[in-house]
Amino acid sequence: MSERRALVVGATGLTGRNAAEQLARSGWEVTGVSRKQGMDTDGVRNVSADISDPVSIAAVAREVRATHLFYCTWSRQETEARNIDVNGAMLRNVLETAGRTDTLEHVCLVTGLKHYLGPFEAYAQNPAQPPFHESQPRLAHENFYYTQEDILWEAAERFGFSWTVHRPHTVIGYTLGNAMNMGVTLAVYGTLARETGLPFVFPGSPEQYDGTTDITDARLLAEHLVWAATTPEAANEAFNVTNGDTFHWRQMWEVVAGGLGVEPAPYPGHPAPLDDRMGDAAATWRRIAERDGLVELDIDRLVSWWHTDSDLGRTVETHAAMTKSREAGFTRTQDSGRSFLDLFDRLRAEGVIPEVSA
Repeated sequence: MSERRALVVGATGLTGRNAAEQLARSGWEVTGVSRKQGMDTDGVRNVSADISDPVSIAAVAREVRATHLFYCTWSRQETEARNIDVNGAMLRNVLETAGRTDTLEHVCLVTGLKHYLGPFEAYAQNPAQPPFHESQPRLAHENFYYTQEDILWEAAERFGFSWTVHRPHTVIGYTLGNAMNMGVTLAVYGTLARETGLPFVFPGSPEQYDGTTDITDARLLAEHLVWAATTPEAANEAFNVTNGDTFHWRQMWEVVAGGLGVEPAPYPGHPAPLDDRMGDAAATWRRIAERDGLVELDIDRLVSWWHTDSDLGRTVETHAAMTKSREAGFTRTQDSGRSFLDLFDRLRAEGVIPEVSA
């Protein structure tokens, strides 16, 4: 195992952090790269680099000489055209520099279910039919996920490494400062509701409240990445990655509320977006955080109201089949309710949200 050297790009993000932790626990030599300060995790060496700068990431690639690359990051832009340009260039920079080391054996690229739903500009307007299968064709819309896949395949052919593409649904897990973190966003929302009497109402659409959906636990995704990187049967394939169960938010909202010590409010039958309702939440959160000695006073470092609204506001059902992974040998499953409850427990243990009074 010591001969396996992992380079995790985006190691402070939700997916990258959990992947780095899992790799370290499994005995890999792990280097995490990000633009900001690295995480404090046993067994993970953190380096700073700007992957939009070929010179910056080339220096890291030459030093690490990774055998396995885990690409777990993206940069949100104002338009999908810009997403394609910026995110395509970043991935290309990393693959070009890592590929030239002649040590690279495998690349894991993490994308997501927008592969089937479309980009933010045309989100869920003409989606694929659920349950999503990896064999379904690409949508007609431009999508930076498609561009990244094309870049990956071209680089793999030139440099001779194998690859896997991983398509999770909404990822639930522990990290801070992430732009797409529903679990922490809901934890902050529930804390505010408990403290202020704000109704803890499901903020999304009727279709999401009553329809079938799924999520992806960040810990399971990390295990899937390690499995794919080391399993010959998985090489050169794209995989959906979800917990393996499905649920309705009508039921899950009660689980989430119970885990946060707040009463779920009756669903009003229409969306109640958090972005519209949380405009004054920053000052309230700061008071709570100062009173209870929480680790983060800035609510904007914790929540992504816009992303949670987008996720829960879809007017189509969204769930993905895990058959392809199962047939290739990945049989791990995760109870989705437990994903939320475990996250809330860790957020309390880390001092991110306050303890719930008995």
